Amino acid sequence: MIKTSWDSTSTAFRQFVSGKQAPVIMQVLPSLNSGGVEQGVIDINAAIVKAGGRSIVVSNGGARVHEIVKAGGVHIQAPVHSKNPLTIAANIRRLRKMIRDYNVDVVHACSRAPAWSAARAVQGTSARFVTSCHGAYALGGSLKKLYNSSITKGERVIAVSHFLADYLEQNYGTDPHIVRVIHRGVAVEKFHPNSVTPERLIRLSGEMRIPDGASVILMPARLSRIKGHMFLLDAIEKLGRKDVFCLFLGSDKHEGYRRELDSYIASKELGPQVRIVPACDDMPAAYMMATVVVSPSLVPEGFGRVPIEAQAMGRPCIATDHGGMRETIVRDETGWLVEPGNVAELAAALDEALNLDARNRAALATRAMSHVAAHFTNEQMCQGTLDVYAEVMHNAGARRPSNDAREKRAAKVAAE
Repeated sequence: MIKTSWDSTSTAFRQFVSGKQAPVIMQVLPSLNSGGVEQGVIDINAAIVKAGGRSIVVSNGGARVHEIVKAGGVHIQAPVHSKNPLTIAANIRRLRKMIRDYNVDVVHACSRAPAWSAARAVQGTSARFVTSCHGAYALGGSLKKLYNSSITKGERVIAVSHFLADYLEQNYGTDPHIVRVIHRGVAVEKFHPNSVTPERLIRLSGEMRIPDGASVILMPARLSRIKGHMFLLDAIEKLGRKDVFCLFLGSDKHEGYRRELDSYIASKELGPQVRIVPACDDMPAAYMMATVVVSPSLVPEGFGRVPIEAQAMGRPCIATDHGGMRETIVRDETGWLVEPGNVAELAAALDEALNLDARNRAALATRAMSHVAAHFTNEQMCQGTLDVYAEVMHNAGARRPSNDAREKRAAKVAAE
C-alpha cells in the first residue's frame, strides 16, 4: 500500500544518510529534454538531495540540464544515448570511472542503451544496479528482444505500471520478486486549478488563438501516428459540432506525418476547428483552457502522464482502454476509457464530456483530483524509488515483501 507521508516512507533511505557519508545515486538516461522519463529523473534527483543524499545524473545533455544543477545535483555529459556497440563499450569504461571517482552506491539505468553500459560498469565495483522500464518496447526479432532485455538486468527492476510488470514477466521471464511497481507522479502543487492565474490563461489563450466561446478539446502528445491524432479527428467529424476547437499540442519532429495530418484535417474540412501547436511552456494553463482532454493512443502506453495531469487539474479526461492508462483512470468515475480505434465510442464519450452540466463537471473534478492525490503524486513516486535504492544498499539480492498487488502477482506465478 502506498503511504503519503514523506517522513514515514523515506526512513529506509535516510538511515544511510545518517552514516559518515551520504549515499551517492547515479541515474543514467539518454538525454534531458522533454518526456516522462526525463521528468522522473529530474524529480528523483531533487528528492535524493532533499533526503540528504548525493545525486549524479549522466546524459548526453539537453535543454533541462539546468534543472538537475538547480536542485543540487551534478550532471555529467557522456554519449550514453548511443546505440553504437563501440560507443556502448567505451561508455562502460567512462561509467566505471565515474562510479569509482564519486564512490557511487547505486546506479539507476533509465533506458535500454545506458542499461547495457551501466550493467557492465558496476561489475568490479561496490555499486548496486537498478533499472526501470517505462514502455512496452516492440519485440521484433531476436536481436531486438536481446537489445530490449537490458532493462531487465537490474537487481531491482522498477516498472511504472502493473501493465509493464506483466509485460516484463510474460516476454522476458523477469522474476516478479525483483520487480517493484512505482507509478509516475504529478506535482499537485503545480498541477492544480488554484495554481493557474487568470493572467496566465489569457496570455496562453491569446498565443494559441483559441476562439472565444469554443469548447476546447486538448490532445497533448508528440506528433506520431501511434498517438491517435487521426482517430480523434474521425471522432470530431462524427460528432458534427461546429462549436468545438481541437488543439493538438506536441513536438513536430516528423515532417512527413505533419504534412499527412494537415492533409487529413483539410480532407475533413476541419481546418477552422483544429490547430497544431508544437510547444507550450505552461501546461497547467493549457489544461485549464480545455473543456475535455483526450489521450487516444492506438498502442498501449507504459503509463501515460496526460491522464493524471488532466485529472489533477480537474479536467474531464478520455483515454484509450489499454496499457497503463487503465490504471490511472477510474472508468466512468474520474474519466472515460474507450476502445482503441472505435470512432463511435470516442465520439460518444466526447459528447458526454462536452455536455456535462456545472454540477456534474464539478463532481467529476473532485473525484479526479482526489484520485490523483491518493495514488499519483510526485512525492509517492520519489518515496517509492528511494525505498528501492535503500533496499539494494541494505541487502543486495534479498527479496523484500512488496505491495499487495505485487504479492498477488507472485502468488499467481507460484501457483502456476
